[in-house]
Order: sequence, then C-alpha cells, then structure tokens
Amino acid sequence: MATSLLLLLDDIATVLDDVSVLTKVAAKKTAGVLGDDLALNAQQVTGVRTERELPVVWAVCKGSLVNKAILVPAALAIGTWLPWLVTPLLMVGGAFLCFEGAEKLAHKFLHKKEHEADTARHQQAVADTAVDVVAVEKDKIKGAVRTDFILSAEIIAITLGTVQGQPFTTQLSVLVGIALIMTVGVYGLVAGIVKLDDLGLYLSQRASAFARGLGRGILAAAPWLMKGLSVAGTAAMFLVGGGILVHGVPAFGHAVEDWAKATGGVFGTLGSMGVNAAIGLVAGAVVLAVVELVGKLRGKKAAH
Repeated sequence: MATSLLLLLDDIATVLDDVSVLTKVAAKKTAGVLGDDLALNAQQVTGVRTERELPVVWAVCKGSLVNKAILVPAALAIGTWLPWLVTPLLMVGGAFLCFEGAEKLAHKFLHKKEHEADTARHQQAVADTAVDVVAVEKDKIKGAVRTDFILSAEIIAITLGTVQGQPFTTQLSVLVGIALIMTVGVYGLVAGIVKLDDLGLYLSQRASAFARGLGRGILAAAPWLMKGLSVAGTAAMFLVGGGILVHGVPAFGHAVEDWAKATGGVFGTLGSMGVNAAIGLVAGAVVLAVVELVGKLRGKKAAH
C-alpha cells in the first residue's frame, strides 16, 4: 500500500512537472498576443469617468472569464476529436492577427482624418453631461469583451498547439492555467494602467518634494506608456501572426530555424524575428486588400 501511494505521488509529481513546463512554453508563445491584449483593453477602458474605471475593468474581466469558459472546452474537444484541425485554426488565427495589425496601420496612416475624427467624437461624448454614461459604458464593455474573445481564442489556439499530443489531464491543466494567468495578468495590469494618472495626481499633491516629483513624472509618462503599449501590441501582431504562419509551413519554418541556428547569437534571433515580421506584414496586407475588395464589391451590389 505504501509503495502504491509512493508510485501515485510520483505519477502526480511527473504530471505536475509536465504541466509546469508546458505552461511556461505556452506562456512564452502567447506573450506577444498578451502585449496586444493589454494594449487594446487598456485603450478600450480609457476615457471612462474616473470613478467608473475599475468597475468597467472588472466587468470586462468577468466577460473575459466567460469567453475562456467557452473557448477552453471547445479547444479540448477539437484537440481530442479533431486534432487535424489545430494547425489550420492556428493558421487562420495567425492570418487574422496579421490582418488586425495591417488594419491598425492602414487606419492610422491611410485614413488619418477619419481616425482623428473618431477620437474627437469619443472625447466629446465622454465630456458631454447630457450623454447617457451607462449606455457609453455598456458599449465600451461589449466592445472590449468582443476584442477579448478574439485575442483569447488566439491565445487558447496557440496553447492548444503547444500541448497537442499530451494526455487529456495535462491539456486541461495547461489550458485552464494559461486562461487564468492571462486573464488575471491582463486585467490586473489594465487596472493599474488606467489608475496611473490618479496615482500621479495623488503624489503630485503630497508635501514631500520627492513625492511631488514622482507624481509629475508618472503623469508625464502615462500617455507615453499607452502609446508604447499600442506600438508594442501592433508589432506583436506581426511577429506572433507571422511566426504562426511560418511554422505552419514545416519546410519553410525548419529552414528559418536552421538558418537562425547557423547564424547564431543576436543576429540569428533578430533575423528570425525579421522574417516572421515580414511574412506577417505581407500576409496582413494581402488579407486586408481582399477584405477591402470584398467590402467594395458588396457595396456596389447593395447600391444596385
């Protein structure tokens, strides 16, 4: 009996070790999507009135947990009964990430006036006391939860690709672990980011010269942090999406890996990342062009 118990404990320890290793691998692979998730959700909840920022973040966080409660069982079902579907789903997710990145760049640089007009309308709506704040909040929450569903699906799909072929319990543990870690991590950081200005204001009004200086520094840095997150998120779209597409074609993926290993060091790593980013940028531009073309054709048909 004692021997059986020791064997059972050894098996449990082995499983937990596998789960720990695979969770770390999955976390590294999904880190790029995490940066984009963080940037997009922080942008979604900015502009909400100060006293409502944390309740809105919490509402979106609950929506994110519901999203993952749907996505994790769906991923397990696919991994169990339709394992051949994992790679195509990853490729679709990668292409969509690249499309989102290309769309963001196009909207910002090719439709600059529209982008500025949208921003101005949003700021005016938030400042207007006649506007129904609850309705604005609900719209923001719905938009953020929709965004979260897409990015969560990409995170779960990448994680599923990492644990493919592992025992069911290991797959379940890793998927649930990543889902919880990403949700707590993203929305904990979002809550911190949206309250940075309040912290800066509080410190800037203290008696201590050091606290006042720190507060002014935080107030000055907060907008730049948001811009930095946005840039990092866009870059992550191309790097992660392009990386998925590159590795989805085994011959090409192995060729890139072999070249990076042969080159070695920083140049090999940067070169591999450059290939992923370039593939992601090209793929995103192609998908965006197709989507725009289909939209125009539908518009013409509707006009007729």
